[in-house]
Amino acid sequence: MNSPLFSILIAQYNNGKYFEDCYKSIIAQTYQNWEVIIVDDGSTDNSVEVMKQMIGNDSRFKIEIFPENKGCGCSKRRCAELASGEICAFLDPDDTITPEALSVMVAEHAKHPEASVIYSKTFICDEFLNIKSEGKSKQVKNDSLYFYNFDGFVFHFLSYKKKFYDQTVGINSYLQRAVDQDLVFLLYEVGPCFYVDKTLYKYRIHNKGISTTINQDKAYFWYWVAIMDAAKRRNVNIEELFIEKALQSRREAALEKEVASYNKSWVFKGLRKLGVFKI
Repeated sequence: MNSPLFSILIAQYNNGKYFEDCYKSIIAQTYQNWEVIIVDDGSTDNSVEVMKQMIGNDSRFKIEIFPENKGCGCSKRRCAELASGEICAFLDPDDTITPEALSVMVAEHAKHPEASVIYSKTFICDEFLNIKSEGKSKQVKNDSLYFYNFDGFVFHFLSYKKKFYDQTVGINSYLQRAVDQDLVFLLYEVGPCFYVDKTLYKYRIHNKGISTTINQDKAYFWYWVAIMDAAKRRNVNIEELFIEKALQSRREAALEKEVASYNKSWVFKGLRKLGVFKI
């Protein structure tokens, strides 16, 4: 894997307003051997015209247009099918990647040929891409039937090897949201995941994104649909999964209560006065 083709996958619907930032971040990549696959999911605005005007005659960009809206699962599955690269990654059309994002991922995949997925940290940004915080990504335990990314540790920028994706059943085209989680579950089942401690992705929050309250509720529903699909593939009893999640929540709540109680205790206050705890 000296200089593999990297497929950047963009499934888009009515996001022409933000595409310029996305486009510029791709053009600015230090790693040059890439292609961009764009699948438009039947946009009703001028998104396609905006994109075509920016792209011009650049043959590295390929656009497929659905005549009608089919949903996120369909458009992302089609992106994955059209990809030619050894390494692939989804980039939302309203988000951006840092200039070294592709070069870092190519180097990490070369370092970990056994990895199905390699993912990074994320900047959480406002509508104007001003950085507000950083995501909580970290290395997850591999080979666990009960891994369902409840803590959101596996997030953008997520890249995968196409040969591993081809071993899966593919993205569920029925899903309307939580497609990225479905992809994580699929790839987790065919190879180990590795975390790179670098922030390579800017995730934009705006009023049409999934981070709004209504969209979060819908995303949570579809997240559980993806979880149930994964549990079925893994032969995990869904009742046991719910119980395990409930027990985990109870353990965390009990621990928080214990810590809060300890913080109020006279022993802790005395030790803090002595300088044992610098809090």
